[in-house]
Amino acid sequence: MSAGTSNIPAPEQEPAELARFREQWKAEVRERQATSTSGTQTRPIPGTSTAAGRAISPARSDASAKTATITNTHSASRGPAIHFVAGAPTVTSHGQTRLGPNLIHAVEVYRKAVFHEQHSQLDQALQLYRQAFRLDANVDQAYSIEEQRTQERSGAQLVSHKNVPSTVSLDGVTRDVQKFEVHKDSKDKSIVTSGFLAQVLKNFPENLTFEPEDEKEGLPPINLIPDELLLQILRILDYTTIERFAAVSRKARVLSLDSAIWRDFVHLAYKPPQIADDESITDIMELYNSDYRRAYIEHPRLRLDGVYIATDGLQRERWVNVTHHITYHRYLRFFPNGEVLSLLANEEWEPQTVVPMLKPNLRMKGFYIGNWSLSGSTVYITNLDEKHRSHAHATTEQQPNKYFFQMTLALRSRPLGRWNKLDFIGYDSVNVEDGEAVPLPLKNERSFWFSKVKSWAGY
Repeated sequence: MSAGTSNIPAPEQEPAELARFREQWKAEVRERQATSTSGTQTRPIPGTSTAAGRAISPARSDASAKTATITNTHSASRGPAIHFVAGAPTVTSHGQTRLGPNLIHAVEVYRKAVFHEQHSQLDQALQLYRQAFRLDANVDQAYSIEEQRTQERSGAQLVSHKNVPSTVSLDGVTRDVQKFEVHKDSKDKSIVTSGFLAQVLKNFPENLTFEPEDEKEGLPPINLIPDELLLQILRILDYTTIERFAAVSRKARVLSLDSAIWRDFVHLAYKPPQIADDESITDIMELYNSDYRRAYIEHPRLRLDGVYIATDGLQRERWVNVTHHITYHRYLRFFPNGEVLSLLANEEWEPQTVVPMLKPNLRMKGFYIGNWSLSGSTVYITNLDEKHRSHAHATTEQQPNKYFFQMTLALRSRPLGRWNKLDFIGYDSVNVEDGEAVPLPLKNERSFWFSKVKSWAGY
């Protein structure tokens, strides 16, 4: 080899060497998978590839011919049990459960009852147990199965982290990393953004200032205020005002993205009954890559700083070729303690008159008080009991109602982040004595739209 010859390979040889290295790495991964799955038949472990999951066949069922509500289709030596409950969840061999919407809600109510019972709150626990069994008679069995499946999944995940080699492709990891981006130009690590906004911030200069409206004028006095003091001022404002301030300039936009501002909103908004009792804010933030602003905008939440109003109408024929149009309004007001007020008022009561009166001590025809909970984007309203006006000259105690009502609504946001629309899914009448629920027809019912009331607190 001459002195002028270099030992560094030519650039065109590098792709071939990288391809050879990649094939060797794939071969090693296949050998590890074959070693870990050979000899035994086990359940697929979360985190493994789809191909590996298909290669593992579940154990055959040893179900007996006897009719039973709950059957165990696996022996203890073959693997975890799979249960079947009449009217309850069906658990597949891959650890998934199929639940109907009513049963999902029943299990959530039952879980709350267990929580209250463990904390010696027996009255609340008893009421929730009754409510859960009204929703589904097999809720206790479904709850037991769901708890067992949760424990098995947590154990399987622990084993997979210790014993199972990683089979995630490099391209998949790269895609996941691209979803989460931090503003690199900012020296403050508290600014976390993702998606399109992160791409916009990359083009911002490093040293930002508030620019004057007229270029001939000097810098505005707001530049004399330290950023730390501006952040403290922003933390006492509502999110609508913060977003309006962020639209002023690039410096305002960067300041409004501080995680401390949106962390306060998230911790105030997302707590029971906005989320389940066993759900934490940490679980929510994992869905949004620790971006508190994005979580507050995109994660479902009921608005408590106003009232949801639905305007409905019907026509009645009174004489020949004469119809009378009747307009009535439905009102829903939600409280942070899980209480909800429902009012059905005719056209004699205008919203401007009704909204200031919509309080728990209101007593009029069509006024109900119940409980609410939010699961995902579905709102469950239960135990709607009508509150009649008591007469001063009445000598006997008022008899309790024989029926109460329950609603199921879909929470939607138009536009993004408003959470200002509720659509009817179901409306039932429930017999207090036997708990039988009878669906009511929904022909002319329209969606609820949110109307903000400035004097009402949002949390």
